[in-house]
Amino acid sequence: MTTMIGRVYSQYQLQLSFKEQMMMSIRTFIPSLRRGFASSAILRSNTVLKVGYVPEHFSTPLFFAKSEGYYAQAGVEPEFVPYISGTGHMIQALNEREIDVAVGLTEGFVAGLGKGQDWYKIVGTYVQSPLCWAISTGINRNDISSIADLRGGKIGVSRIGSGSYVMPFVMAVENGWSEEFEFKVLTNFKNLRNGVNDGTADAFMWELFTSKKYYDTKEIKHIGSIYTPWPSWTITAHDTAIEAESATGAISKFFTAVNKGIKYFEANPETAVEYISANLDYTAADAREWMKTVKFVDDVAIVDKAVIVDKTVGILQKAGVITNEHVRTESFTFDVKS
Repeated sequence: MTTMIGRVYSQYQLQLSFKEQMMMSIRTFIPSLRRGFASSAILRSNTVLKVGYVPEHFSTPLFFAKSEGYYAQAGVEPEFVPYISGTGHMIQALNEREIDVAVGLTEGFVAGLGKGQDWYKIVGTYVQSPLCWAISTGINRNDISSIADLRGGKIGVSRIGSGSYVMPFVMAVENGWSEEFEFKVLTNFKNLRNGVNDGTADAFMWELFTSKKYYDTKEIKHIGSIYTPWPSWTITAHDTAIEAESATGAISKFFTAVNKGIKYFEANPETAVEYISANLDYTAADAREWMKTVKFVDDVAIVDKAVIVDKTVGILQKAGVITNEHVRTESFTFDVKS
């Protein structure tokens, strides 16, 4: 009997020990589970935003905002998607919902809106200074030595509707030309360089400092330049991102972080030079020279509609890029701050 009681008691002790162990495990697990839920909540509070950009020196403040943790602080997680072929491609990507936001050239975005591409709006300004478009031809094109030689010629462009397509019209207006260009769509900067050397195109237009390296290596020849008569870079968003803004605040959060990225860029010029020369296709000397010419905005959320939209539309109408003489521009912009 004593032995039987002992065995029962031992089993009871084992069962009790097991229950205590289970309770201890649960007590340990619950706080861990709560921490996990809390972490998930933090992740969910950061809104994902797909952002199209051109992988050039102008993108530097966007990535400083990332490296310095400004996006995380603002509660937004931008997923950057590069578009080497430029603004025209991003307009298409916005239409196909590949991206929510695009940072690109003012003339391309305004031209698209003026032609009825109504799936996006201009929501911000990125670069205040004008863009210097370099005009390039093939290194051995002895028949082309100046802008005057391009009258009625073959112009290489990345895409119809891109800045490289819009600016030749502005050049024609400035020079009083009425002849039409023959446009050759060559998709990207490399194909454009090849195109002017193999005779596919007589010339193309691209940003000066992006082109300069290839002047230095004698791959292409510089024959002139033209400046945009408007702030050069703006920010657009697809209508669905705009519609969701009141609930998510994603664009506003993105802008808060980008403003800080711009401030960091301006306060750390040598860090910017190091980043550009290490990550992009520029020498440190060219990066320093470019930084003397560029002025980013103080607040990307501000859009001066009279200058960025109305003035640009007027010039593009004169150039024949926008053929509708009665374009209504009221719906071209959206005020994120409102």
